[in-house]
Amino acid sequence: MAVVVTEDAFHLTAGEPHLVQRLADSRRMTTRWVCSDCGTWLTGTPRMGGVLRLVRAGTLDDTSWLRATVHFWTRSKQPWVTLPDGDRKFETQPDDLAGFSVSGGGNAPSQ
Repeated sequence: MAVVVTEDAFHLTAGEPHLVQRLADSRRMTTRWVCSDCGTWLTGTPRMGGVLRLVRAGTLDDTSWLRATVHFWTRSKQPWVTLPDGDRKFETQPDDLAGFSVSGGGNAPSQ
């Protein structure tokens, strides 16, 4: 689960992460910030010219307010996972993920 925040709102309260690069299935290189102590993936690099950042929700101190409303890569979910009715569902991810994030989810979902 990821939370979309503006780059201005993002700050770490402790530690100094390091960058790790990985080749994605799309053949694009992805860059992630990971915890230097335990290796936990914290966030990716800023997106859309440094305006938005996707933060791994499990790294937040308080997750009681979180509720997933959009689900990507549902074609590879386990059969026992049930997604709530009314949530947006995508078999992969929107072609224009940056545009999707800014518009609040403007692409039509595919079930």
